[in-house]
Amino acid sequence: MNNEAMNIILQKIREYDSIMLFRHIRNDGDCVGVTKGLKRIIQLTWPEKHVYLIDSDTAKYLEFMGPEDDDVSDDVYKISLGIVLDTASEDRISNKKYTLCRELIKLDHHIPLETYGDYQWIEEDMSSCCEMVVKFYAAFRDELKIDSLAATHLYTGMVTDSGRFRYSDVNGDTMRHAGILLDIGIDTETLYSRLYLDTLDYLKFKARIYNQIEITPNGVAYIYIDRAMQEEMGLSLEQASACINNLDSIQGCICWIAFIESGDEKGSVRVRLRSRFVCINSIAENYRGGGHARASGATVYSREEANALLRDADALVKDYKETHEGWL
Repeated sequence: MNNEAMNIILQKIREYDSIMLFRHIRNDGDCVGVTKGLKRIIQLTWPEKHVYLIDSDTAKYLEFMGPEDDDVSDDVYKISLGIVLDTASEDRISNKKYTLCRELIKLDHHIPLETYGDYQWIEEDMSSCCEMVVKFYAAFRDELKIDSLAATHLYTGMVTDSGRFRYSDVNGDTMRHAGILLDIGIDTETLYSRLYLDTLDYLKFKARIYNQIEITPNGVAYIYIDRAMQEEMGLSLEQASACINNLDSIQGCICWIAFIESGDEKGSVRVRLRSRFVCINSIAENYRGGGHARASGATVYSREEANALLRDADALVKDYKETHEGWL
């Protein structure tokens, strides 16, 4: 089935002279890397094609990957093949003009929440959507072209979505796909510096986080980052959201959650959920979200709703610990 889907996608890319690429809101390394990486591969392979990546939702920490394209008329969308990458549901597609495209492909690695598009290629066991595109390139490397820039974009998504190759969905194929990119040529020292170096102010923010972590009765570690703290520390929403990575090493806490006030007019609170051993995507799906089994996102609109989500997560962890052994 996956080979059939890849063949259809290649055939559709061959057919169209104009291609539009789309990704999800709240950018991360995978959705940015996969759109930029695939765009570069198509442009190298078919220089005569017009490939557009138009998105106003950007993340400051990923600016080193380069700017997006300027918008084009609706008529361009209407003659184009649209490819939506790394996005499980239509409501999370950032550029809403995807509906104008003549045909639409969904290429994703999340647990499917809904079916959309004319064609789909979904591999929920893949560590990243970038890995899927590397697999696509490897399957048709006799035709497709790649260079170090495309490889760096794709490697960025693989590294960030796999937690630097630490998460449970990393397997031998993941490392072999990463090896393909490394063989092409990537300046990993510069890339890791851009992704993981912190300013002194952000290190001070981390110290605040460690002092404010709370734990539910059954072992859910969590923190709530309000707008006042973000403004006091001079944090962007992306920087504040990254605090989830500082809760992942507490013994006995097999689930950890960060609540980050967005400051928008709706009063939404971004929720990032992570876990080891236990699957938490069902919690996210009950609160306007979804994602992977052990890495998901959701949205709540009040402290009361945040507390309800915490109670659900605590009950899930309690049940898991009572029925399983070997968790740490």
